[in-house]
Amino acid sequence: MDTEKIISSLHPLERKVLPALNKCSLLDDIIKETGLKEVEVMRALQWLQNKGIITIKEDVREIVGLDSLGREYSKKGLPETALLNSIKEGAMPLEDAFKKSKIKKDELNISIGALKSKAAISLTKKGNKLYIEATPRGRQMSEKESLEEKFLKKNFPIELKSLKEEEKFALDILKKRKDIVKIALSKIKRAELTDFGKKIASSRIDPEGFIDSLTPEMIKTGAWKNKRFRAYDLKINVPKIYGGKRHFVTQAINYVKRIWLDLGFKEMAGSLVQTSFWDLDALFVPQDHPAREMQDTFYIKDPKYGKLPAHLVDKIRQTHENGWVTKSKGWQCKWSESIAKENLLRTHTTVLSAQTIAKMKKEDMPAKFFSVKKVFRNETLSWKSLFEFIQVEGIVVDPDANFKHLKGYLREFFTKMGFKDVRIRPAHFPYTEPSAEIEVLHPSKNKWVELGGSGIFRPEVTKPLIGIEVPVLAWGLGLERSIMEYYNVGDIRDLYKNDLKQLREIKAWMM
Repeated sequence: MDTEKIISSLHPLERKVLPALNKCSLLDDIIKETGLKEVEVMRALQWLQNKGIITIKEDVREIVGLDSLGREYSKKGLPETALLNSIKEGAMPLEDAFKKSKIKKDELNISIGALKSKAAISLTKKGNKLYIEATPRGRQMSEKESLEEKFLKKNFPIELKSLKEEEKFALDILKKRKDIVKIALSKIKRAELTDFGKKIASSRIDPEGFIDSLTPEMIKTGAWKNKRFRAYDLKINVPKIYGGKRHFVTQAINYVKRIWLDLGFKEMAGSLVQTSFWDLDALFVPQDHPAREMQDTFYIKDPKYGKLPAHLVDKIRQTHENGWVTKSKGWQCKWSESIAKENLLRTHTTVLSAQTIAKMKKEDMPAKFFSVKKVFRNETLSWKSLFEFIQVEGIVVDPDANFKHLKGYLREFFTKMGFKDVRIRPAHFPYTEPSAEIEVLHPSKNKWVELGGSGIFRPEVTKPLIGIEVPVLAWGLGLERSIMEYYNVGDIRDLYKNDLKQLREIKAWMM
């Protein structure tokens, strides 16, 4: 390496620290020698290490320090000493000895225990009073300082391995009590010159030899012409700066919304809390369907019931019981209005689709709507399932729409989401016919993964809500499952673990 070139690139902090390394290596000693702040010395040492001038080593040591009570007792002595001194003249009621010693109430039992363990006191009951008396050993102890008190007067913090045997004995006793001593691991940094560093350090390094910055005054007077300027160090490590940004799932949500908006869709909105009527009955889900059970759905306790749209209640009732005018037989069972009134956390965003088409008129068609909203399912949390997740919902209301159009919309969406291979597979859902599941080919696992359901709303859904039978293409997709591969996340729970490192380093969504 070119020593002159390295010397010319040294920062002013490095120029001050480098000569000190000929005399000392410990961080604290370097700080004292240079008069710099700790953060300045650490910065200079890091830069010097990057240049191969020094190596930084860390020694881990066990350090003993005083806690809150330890600092107090180091000044006024241990409470058991005060109690022992109060009974030097003879036995007395424990209550009187406590008052005379002036120790705290919570220290009394601790002091008695400490003195009894050393056979320094005896306790006897006379009448209804408990008397305390110093034993001969106790009187002897009161005349000299205990090992524990001597230990507390040492100059802390102290390295554990430097303690003598009797000091370790005192420490073991004090460790059994709260808030007197504490032992912590301390990292001691030490800087050592490399062979190249010794060569640099032995060179003449003038702390003021190079100018660090060019000022307007120097330009104005021309003083810069005969000066030497510090060279730029283009290889130096610089701290990473993490700017503020949206959560990566929010980025994905905004991207998905952009896809549908660009395709001419309008966004739907609605409440998280819905009645069973809108969430299930309006979608022709039978009232004895397993999805309505508590183990699948979060029902609201208070208020338990909501209001029903009066102009739709009878149509939905007849559709469920006998098919109404839909040419269906319905579910051939009695429909309960009280069950339909039950409030719940929406189990899918298809409830928004039902509410949207219920407001439509013939002249509003054709129309396209979407939502990217939160839904709730009473499911067991696992690597692939959440009980609270985002559903991507879409509907197309168009008298000329058909199943080919549905396939086209879904292929277009998933292609924009980064999936090259998409297939539609026959399936069953209570409110669509025909119905289909959407699958994509997993890029790394090379297998088909199901990401959502789709289909065309049955007449039992559209006719009671719109008033006429019209094709309504519909789909509902799980957002989290759709973005796991992009973010290289194998466990769906990791999308929401709020790990700071993950939030800083995860790649941005493809905008």
